[in-house]
Amino acid sequence: MDPYNPGSRAVQELVGVRDVAAHVGRSITNGIRPIAAAFLELQPMLVLAAADADGRLWSTLLTGTPGFARATGPHTISVAAPAPAPGPVPVGTIALDPRTRRRMRLNGIARPSARGFTVEAEQVFSNCPKYIQKRELCAPDLTTPPGTPFHGTALTPAQEAFVRVADTFFIATTAADGTDASHRGGFPGFVRVVTPTELSWEDYPGNAMFLTLGNLESDDRAGLLFLDWRSGTTLQLSGTARTAYGPEGSRTTRFRIERIVESPSASPLRWSEPEFSPANPPLPEKPAEEPA
Repeated sequence: MDPYNPGSRAVQELVGVRDVAAHVGRSITNGIRPIAAAFLELQPMLVLAAADADGRLWSTLLTGTPGFARATGPHTISVAAPAPAPGPVPVGTIALDPRTRRRMRLNGIARPSARGFTVEAEQVFSNCPKYIQKRELCAPDLTTPPGTPFHGTALTPAQEAFVRVADTFFIATTAADGTDASHRGGFPGFVRVVTPTELSWEDYPGNAMFLTLGNLESDDRAGLLFLDWRSGTTLQLSGTARTAYGPEGSRTTRFRIERIVESPSASPLRWSEPEFSPANPPLPEKPAEEPA
C-alpha cells in the first residue's frame, strides 16, 4: 500500500521525486522491529507532536530515564509522561539521539494509560543522519527546577536571538491520515526571523518522502520546538505554515506565529556544544529571495 497521503504525493510529483519516494516508502511499516525497540529504550528524550483542545498543534519535549519510552509489543509503545489528551488522539513522535545521529519516527494513536500513555503505531520508520548535529550527553541538572512558563503571541528580542542561534528544531504537522513529528537542522542562522511573528527557512534536500510539506498542503497548522541544549529551556511556537516552491526544486517555508510558550529549564538534560553535520549547506551571505 502507498504510505503517502495526497499532499505528499503532490509535492513528490512537483519536485520530480515520485519514483524515489515510492522506493523509500517501503521502509515505512506499522511494526516496531527489535532494533528499533532497542534504540527507543536507550533514549532519554522523545519529541511529541499533538493538537491541544483548541486544535492548535504543538511540538513538545518529553524526557525521562532511558526506558521511559519503550516498546511493549510489535505495534505499541508506552511512554511515562502526561497523556496529550484524555481520549484517543493522533500523535507523531520522534526519538533522536544526537550522540549517534540516529532517529526513529513513530506516528499513531495515543491513549492514556496507568503509566502515562500508549501509542498504537500506524507508521514506523528511520531517517538518515542528515542535518543532525552531534552532541554528547553531559550530567543531568537535577537541582534546577523547571521555571514558570512564559506565554505570548510575538517573539521578544531575547526569543528572536534564541531562534537565530538555533541549529535544530522539531516540527509538528497533521493531515486527515495522522500527525507527524519531524526534525530540521542546519548551521545557526538557517532559521530566519522575518518579523516577531514570522519565521522562514529553506527546505533542504532530504529523503524524498515530503511528509511534513505534504501535510501542510492540506492543513497549514504547525508547531515548532526549539531547545537550548545547554540550559534545557524550550521554546514552543504554534501557528500556521506554507511552503513556496521556486526554480530548480528550491523550497522556502514560512511560519506565522500564533502562540508562544517559553519554559525555562524544562528539561534536566544537558548536552555538549555541537559537532555540526557535514551535510549542512553553507548559509548565504544575504537571505535568499523568498519565492513568490
